[in-house]
Amino acid sequence: MPKIIFIGLDGDRHEVEAENGSTVMEAALKQGLPGIEAECGGACACATCHVFVAEEWFERTGSPEPMEEDMLDFAYDVRPTSRLSCQIRVRDELDGLVVTIPERQA
Repeated sequence: MPKIIFIGLDGDRHEVEAENGSTVMEAALKQGLPGIEAECGGACACATCHVFVAEEWFERTGSPEPMEEDMLDFAYDVRPTSRLSCQIRVRDELDGLVVTIPERQA
């Protein structure tokens, strides 16, 4: 199973195993990580699962689709590597992915 590394609000690293086909958001929720609210449950209808993808991983996660870009307009502290974690599908190529949870969600 691929591992996703979350940098939490407190700066701590949380390494989480995630099933292929699931989303980064689902992996965070399953582990009860603080800072990922996921109010819409992964429907790309809010911006409460916003994360910053580490620059070295951004190309592998892919760019946001137009619907995700629209939702990111509502996110707090959007950066060039911002993504909604509900839109990043876990796959073997993302083993070791590093994402940082922002200070707060929108």
